[in-house]
Amino acid sequence: MAYRHQRSKVLSVLAASTMVAATFLSSGVQFGSQAEAASVPPAFAQGFSEIVKAVTPAVVNIAVTGGGEGRREGRRQLPPGGPFGGPPPGPGGGDEPPGMEPPGGPGGPPGGGPHRPEQSAGSGVILDPTGYIVTNNHVVEGATQITVTLSDRREFPAKIIGTDPKTDLAIIKIEAKDLASMKWADYEDLQVGDVVLAVGSPFGLSSTVTLGIISALGRGNVGIADYEDFIQTDAAINPGNSGGALVNMQGKLIGINTAIFSRTGGSEGIGFAIPSSIATDIVESLTKTGKVVRGWMGVAIQEITPALAKSFKLPDQRKGVLISDVNENGPSHTAGMRRGDVVLTFNGKEVQSVSQLRNLVARMTVGKEADIKILREGKEQVLKVKVAERPSDEVLAKREPGPAAPQTETVKPPDNVLAALRVQMLDAAMQSQLNIPAKTSGVVVSSVEAGSPAEAAGLQRGDVIQEVNHEVVKSLEDYQKASAKVKKDEMVVLLLSRQGNNLFVAVNPK
Repeated sequence: MAYRHQRSKVLSVLAASTMVAATFLSSGVQFGSQAEAASVPPAFAQGFSEIVKAVTPAVVNIAVTGGGEGRREGRRQLPPGGPFGGPPPGPGGGDEPPGMEPPGGPGGPPGGGPHRPEQSAGSGVILDPTGYIVTNNHVVEGATQITVTLSDRREFPAKIIGTDPKTDLAIIKIEAKDLASMKWADYEDLQVGDVVLAVGSPFGLSSTVTLGIISALGRGNVGIADYEDFIQTDAAINPGNSGGALVNMQGKLIGINTAIFSRTGGSEGIGFAIPSSIATDIVESLTKTGKVVRGWMGVAIQEITPALAKSFKLPDQRKGVLISDVNENGPSHTAGMRRGDVVLTFNGKEVQSVSQLRNLVARMTVGKEADIKILREGKEQVLKVKVAERPSDEVLAKREPGPAAPQTETVKPPDNVLAALRVQMLDAAMQSQLNIPAKTSGVVVSSVEAGSPAEAAGLQRGDVIQEVNHEVVKSLEDYQKASAKVKKDEMVVLLLSRQGNNLFVAVNPK
């Protein structure tokens, strides 16, 4: 009886499959060789062996002593456990396979002998037959010794040519000749759904190849690096894949594998690679000069929310990014850009996000003019901004001493959406504590009522309110007058200074 029941179920499945196939055929879907030739990449028809043979010799294993992926505590990490998620690295501080321990257990050789030097493993891609290799900065950061192992098991010591933590890229070099190398693909040719291969050394297993597709392009605001425009892929990548290759079906390099989202420490189908559009410029600069020079407009930018779009009377599509501050010493100020302008295009390219505009500006040649279309008070206009070299972080972080006239008086909260805020005049001590530029004026938020619309909008203690509904606030009196104009059920837009950075925030009472 059980057998007959099982057989019946199998026959039912087969019958259902037959019906599905018949439906497809009747609807005009073809399964013949002609359709396959039109829709299936050649690699699928014959496997991927030829592509693998071509690319794996150009992908290397990188072992690092004294730093690297196993020593990146200070680096921004993806939850829950870093760019490759999960539990801490193996006993050697690296990306060793589970169960691999030094002789004598985790502590090293028995009898209290010397410990094994801490090592970490990652991957790299040979870009030049003379031995230039691209990898991730976090793979080699802090390294005292770097060893590169080729696919044919030859080992070479490597030296760091240059690093760029802001993109998490690095160039190292080995002394060798006639090496297999890989060419960059054109980023503009990539499409979501394209088949890709990830090649690297996950868990130290060199020349490992996995298959996937491009899941998304232009992923920003991930929190891995300062400049982000990632390729997202579902190709399986794991610890040790850092710095490895993501290649297309032509065997060209489309990106450098960098991070994954993971709850387990292993691949869960969401990986990120630095695209060729970013990497090529960085690699060229590091190879030639050992450093990276970036373009700079001297503005602070933010995404446009529906509430901000309504406040600034922007079109429904909310294209572009909002200028929240203009540096008085920057090229944008010279060109006439103002706070509240919306950047629509940069050199003819539509601006869709903060990360995109940041990358476009960074890639501009210093000294060249950029045509920037903006929207100001409902009217479009084009500004010409001469892109300057981005100052160092240290220079940008410098603040002048604050004024010496403290005022701590407070004002009565208004009867509207701002009632949940308690504010006071900004004094010198607070300016220093909150890293606020000396020229900043306004009132500082001393508390935000829990569960209020203001808290929901993201306001927090220490925010400096500089504008209320586009009215300038320089004193408690200014704040009181501007906030009193806000109706009880009306949305209000505030210009804030937070830790030295300006941003617009919309507080909606509903």
